[in-house]
Amino acid sequence: MNIGPSEAETFWTAFLRKLARRGLRGIKLVVSDAHEGIKATVSKVLNASWQRCRVHFMRNALAHAAKSGRRVVSAFIATAFAQDDAEAARAQWRKVADQLRPKLPKLSGFLDEAETDVLAYMAFPPQHRTKLHSTNPIERLNGEIKRRTEVVGIFPNEDAIIRLIGAILLEQNDEWAVQRARYMTLETIAPLSDDPTVSAPANRQLTCPALAGERGDPPPITPRRGTRSLF
Repeated sequence: MNIGPSEAETFWTAFLRKLARRGLRGIKLVVSDAHEGIKATVSKVLNASWQRCRVHFMRNALAHAAKSGRRVVSAFIATAFAQDDAEAARAQWRKVADQLRPKLPKLSGFLDEAETDVLAYMAFPPQHRTKLHSTNPIERLNGEIKRRTEVVGIFPNEDAIIRLIGAILLEQNDEWAVQRARYMTLETIAPLSDDPTVSAPANRQLTCPALAGERGDPPPITPRRGTRSLF
């Protein structure tokens, strides 16, 4: 766990390199909002794909449409997410962008630019996609961290921040470990590994989406609101 003054690329680069030195490897996808610092670092340090949070994207996309037409535009874009595979999703995405282009050229341009990032999760197995297309799985956790830290107000030092937030993260991880609807099982993730010798014991599972790399190093907490998830 690291604490930093901002979410600049330099901060994320240092943090992810620290995780890599501690043995984090095999990361296939990183999910976050549209933060350029994270996006650049993911490619450079982890050599992984980046998924732009679909929920955040839709909010940004609908800002390019009139209020009266946002429901229709939202449903139109969602047809790409309903496709069975990545190729079909990309084809439908381009079709939607082309059909919107005459009346909403700015929105169409926005869709053109975001295609690769918003549909990255479609390259993964269908049973994983609902967990990968947005940062929603840890939104509630971030809210709890914010609530607990606001009660304290001002922390005397960084150690105090780490003790409180670290305890919240470990508590949540333990809760996820025993709940019925687990995040992802290692059995379903094992086929994605680059190492053909990897096997997944039947009684193990990945729990907290933010801790999929290693339990001892939760994602960094910074003053800026936002959600980051590593997979």
